Amino acid sequence: MASTVSDRPGYGQLLRTPGAWTFLLPGFAARQPFAMLTIGIVLLVQHTTGSYGSAGAVAAASGVSMALCAPQSGKLADRFGQRAVLLPGVLVHAVSVGALAALALADAPLWVLFLAAVPTGASIPQVGPMVRARWAAVLGAAPGRPASPLMSTAAAFESVTDEFTFVVGPVLATALCTGVHPAAGLLTEAALTLVGGLLFAAQRSTQPAPRAAATTGAPHRSALSVPGVRVLAVTFLGIGAVFGGMQVSLTAFSEEIGRPGVNGLLYGVFAAGNMLAGIACGAIVWKSSPRRRLIVGYVALTLTASGLWAVHSVPLLAGLGLLVGLSIAPALISGYTLVDALVPASARTEAFTWLTGAVALGQAGAVTVAGQLADRHGASTGFVVPLVGTVLALATLLALRSRLAPSTSGRLVARGVGHREPVTVD
Repeated sequence: MASTVSDRPGYGQLLRTPGAWTFLLPGFAARQPFAMLTIGIVLLVQHTTGSYGSAGAVAAASGVSMALCAPQSGKLADRFGQRAVLLPGVLVHAVSVGALAALALADAPLWVLFLAAVPTGASIPQVGPMVRARWAAVLGAAPGRPASPLMSTAAAFESVTDEFTFVVGPVLATALCTGVHPAAGLLTEAALTLVGGLLFAAQRSTQPAPRAAATTGAPHRSALSVPGVRVLAVTFLGIGAVFGGMQVSLTAFSEEIGRPGVNGLLYGVFAAGNMLAGIACGAIVWKSSPRRRLIVGYVALTLTASGLWAVHSVPLLAGLGLLVGLSIAPALISGYTLVDALVPASARTEAFTWLTGAVALGQAGAVTVAGQLADRHGASTGFVVPLVGTVLALATLLALRSRLAPSTSGRLVARGVGHREPVTVD
């Protein structure tokens, strides 16, 4: 399925791209909400209410709000520019997180926490999709121009960065909540978002040109009008179910065995698997199509997730969690690569946000269900959620896989980050 890495542009060459570091470093800080917010809410609300079900439900309200608003944020960024969306977004998010933390510590009623969680999730800045769009801009991806050979390397690099945030974010949030103060994780997340987001927005030279300022002959269509994007969104819902189910269930498992500090270690091992697999995927020149890689990776994810509920020891859970993590990155990278081949450049940021929103929505549902199961039947039952989520998503992916074939008729669509040269679709 793959050849050697000798003929592939490397990460070093990618990182020497002029202007890259100006948006990579602040972008890394500003994308921490996606990794820290859910676990920060779960730990704080569980501390104040004593219920994983309530904590998961509040976190879910935030996730649903993000999933519904993220694509709209992507549309606005494509139309008016990233800076115009980021500046008010990071300010609203910082204030919303502070209000949610204060209300939780004041033992506010649960319905009040739900209300506070809505703007918290809705205002999460979509920095990951924006960084991907910036890679496309600085590497010269545009209609009528050939894609840089570094584009596929950039896609893998971004997936590795996303996974690295899931190594750092949950571990940092857990350590702060358990070792400093129950609200410390959320407040740190707000500070990183504010500082990183403002610095990221200040980098105007690498910002893609807004669609309103661009001259295009074709009317704009939503990225969701592409059938393949809808299939991938369902597929990414299953990945979100893994993230959400793991976060709540690992937390409940650690509390159940009387070792709350092990939660960060277990989730860190799981996230490290994601990152290591992402590095490997980016270092390989794949000869199989992205669609085939997505299906193979998703089958592996489903199989590994199916055994989580039956494991009751820390070493075994860490080992199986590592395997689950190793299976996620190939699916994510393949999905982003397919979206780049399916969607016109004018909807690039929006397309990426539909996928990140799908992950958030799957995560929201998973933390709610897993929290209720953990409260009523023990931590191990919460691990059923990743299994069910991936099985349903895999069934959809297999049934509708033909919709993931890029159109070969007419004009080629503009390529986004991660688009590889045309390959035979299996």
